[in-house]
This record gives sequence, C-alpha cells and structure tokens, in this order.
Amino acid sequence: MKIWSLKLHRWVALTFALPLVFVLGTGLILSFEPWLVVRAMTPGALSVAKVEALLNQHDPDGKARSIVYRSYDGTLTLSAGPGDGTVIDIANGQELAGPSSLANLVVTARRMHERLLINAGWLVIASSVVMLILAILGILMGLPRVTNTLSSWHKGMAWGVLPLIVLSPLTGLLLASNITFMSAPPAAVSARGAPLRLADAVRIIGETHDLSTLIFIRPQGGRLLARLVEGGEYRVYAVNGEGMTALPRNWPRLWHEGNFAGAWSALLNLIASVAMIGLLITGPLIWLRRRLRLRARRVQQLAPAE
Repeated sequence: MKIWSLKLHRWVALTFALPLVFVLGTGLILSFEPWLVVRAMTPGALSVAKVEALLNQHDPDGKARSIVYRSYDGTLTLSAGPGDGTVIDIANGQELAGPSSLANLVVTARRMHERLLINAGWLVIASSVVMLILAILGILMGLPRVTNTLSSWHKGMAWGVLPLIVLSPLTGLLLASNITFMSAPPAAVSARGAPLRLADAVRIIGETHDLSTLIFIRPQGGRLLARLVEGGEYRVYAVNGEGMTALPRNWPRLWHEGNFAGAWSALLNLIASVAMIGLLITGPLIWLRRRLRLRARRVQQLAPAE
C-alpha cells in the first residue's frame, strides 16, 4: 500500500507540476496582500468629504457603480462596469494612468491564481483537487523518519503544517463551489430596493465607520455591498437607504484569503504557501536524484570488469 501510494503521489505531482507552480506562486504573492492593506491603513486618511469631492470631480454624471480603495497604493478606483476604471491619487485628487506596479502585481496574481490568465478556472480547480489527493497520499505513506535527508525534510515539512496544507486547497474548492456556510440574510437585507447612489452609500458608511478601512463598495446580487476592515478582519455589509447590515461571515473566503486576523492570518497563508512551494521543489528533486542514482547503478553494472 505504501509503495503504491508513493508511486501515485510522485506521478500525480509531476503531472500537475506546471499549473501548481503558477497556483502556488501567485498564492504566495497574494498572501502578503492582507498585511499590505492593514499596515498601510491610517485612521482619517480617507474621509467622507474627500470621497465626495473625488466623485464630484471624476464622476460628475454619477455613472460609477463601484469604488475600490487600495490603502497600500494610496488610490481610489471608480468603475462604471467591467474594466480597469478611473484610478485616482487620493493625495492630490488627480487621475493616474493606472495603478502602481505593486497593485498591478497583486491584481495580475489574483487573476492568474483564479484563472491562470487563460480562462482556465477548471485547471485551477483540478490543481486544488490534486493538492488534496497529494496530502491524502502523503498521510497514507506514514510519519517520516527523523534523518537529515532531503526526503525526511520533505515529509517533515508536510506533516509540520499539514492542517494549513489541507485548508488552503479545501477552502479554494469551497469558494469555487459557492459553499460559504453562511446563513440566509434577513429579508430586509436581501430585498432589492431602489439602487443607492455611490455618494449616498459613502455618507451612510461614513456615519459609523472610518472610510480609511474601506476595501470596496460595489453592487452584487441586487444589493450594494461594502467591505471594510474591522480589527484585521474583512467584514461585508449590505448598504441601503436605511443603513448598514453586517452579512454572515464567509469563512471559506476569510480562511483562503487570510484576512480574518490581519497580519497573523496573512502569516498563516505565507507559511502554507512557502511550505507547499518547498514541497513542490523538493519532491521533483527527490525523484530526479533517485533517477540519477538508478542510472549510475545501471551504468556501473554494465561496465566491463577490469
């Protein structure tokens, strides 16, 4: 059983090595985002008056439907629909040609992490399933022997952070399947009333929250949603003319994105990403070294005796 688990583990990993490189590499980049966001937040940096002034200046016709605030970039992005939108420097109120290199890196990493930039979301899902299969096969192979070998380090790394290695692809699959473990929102929250203008939504949010904790305001499912940072956790609210209502927590998303406890949850994601990339590197190295040893042994056996 152990031998067959080892062989299957090896060949499944080698078959999916390339997509796993992209999924895990971009996951490593994205694991820094919650830390970047929380670290750059300054109380009072974004006020209701400032956002209203920017809306009047850059969206006088009120066509914008969403706002994205990147604290680490110091920008506000207004969008009327799918696309990049208008990027505004909140320091001077001027329109920029686009987000900074750092923001572009994060956005590109997210698109690649979700679809590999080629609309291959199915391959990302398959890679997540493969990661779970590899974890199960690794468990079936048993606990590692404590020796100073590459194989022992490989197994020790996997067992050392096994819960994180399992949670990462598992929560990704739950997200892809729209499984949120969220209870149904109250009828008042799910009701589709008259669309709320962004300027009105900004004022309503600003009555109870510091806008410098804002992540986005955007329509979704017939409602206007706002995502804000509260004590390091990303919370989502439904915003309407009567005020704001906190929606139930989407724990698979919070865990997968690492934004439920600020820098600490980002650190957990970072550890998981580094460990899985380490496994992806050491696994093929173990296989390659084994192949080279076998080849050298065959050559030695075929060599004529002196």
